[in-house]
Amino acid sequence: MTVIEPRKGWIPIDIKEIWNYSELLYFLTKRDIKVRYKQTILGALWAVIQPFFTMIVFTLFFGRLAKMPSDGVPYPIFVYAGLLPWTYFANAIAASGNSLVGSANLITKVYFPRLIIPASAALSGLIDFFIALTVLGGLMVFYQFPPGWGALLLPALVGLTFVCALGVGLWLSALNVQYRDIRYVIPFLVQIWLFLSPVIYPVSIVNQQYQWLLALNPMGGVINAYRASLLGHQPINGLLLSISTLIIFSVFLSGLYYFRRMEKSFADVV
Repeated sequence: MTVIEPRKGWIPIDIKEIWNYSELLYFLTKRDIKVRYKQTILGALWAVIQPFFTMIVFTLFFGRLAKMPSDGVPYPIFVYAGLLPWTYFANAIAASGNSLVGSANLITKVYFPRLIIPASAALSGLIDFFIALTVLGGLMVFYQFPPGWGALLLPALVGLTFVCALGVGLWLSALNVQYRDIRYVIPFLVQIWLFLSPVIYPVSIVNQQYQWLLALNPMGGVINAYRASLLGHQPINGLLLSISTLIIFSVFLSGLYYFRRMEKSFADVV
């Protein structure tokens, strides 16, 4: 007979155990993708519709009416390059934040590393990200705006975005098990976070000596780096990206610590 008991104190991550359950991670990710578009008419086109029409609305109101600067880049491309990572990040934290509560039946009946649930929710959104990325390519061809060499950094930036989304998702999912108010907080958090991030405006509208404050928002430096790497209109701001990277890993490690500490009570509370 094997008795599974929670350990006391800091609970380390068992990489070998997670690797042994990698097939479960794959199937949960696949399930999330299928459920998202099950019985929909447009299917995966929704991955394009959301950022594309948001780009149109932002272009009309902020680009045309408010005359928001865009660092010499056509505003539709400028705002879409920011919406691309932001849409993935926002959807990923919403999905991972509600993932444990949504998988209550699975958690209470079968043992497996609970970390797999929010991780699969964050991973599944990457499919939408790469589908939406093709629209940015089309916009750049339409406006005759070739990408720069910085586009080679895209995989690293996608990885940072995933780590940031998973870190926030670990916090929200663990808190959501204890306090169901979190499900109502998440949409409000995403809405406020959008306007605190340089999605509709460039970092350059802030005085240069205070721009580092935008990087305290972990998505601030990352979104600015996405735009610079994909569009090549300016060099990547290494300082902002470095600050945001430190914040991202701090959020991830703290979220991982809290998640592991609370994991032993998930099956009883959820």
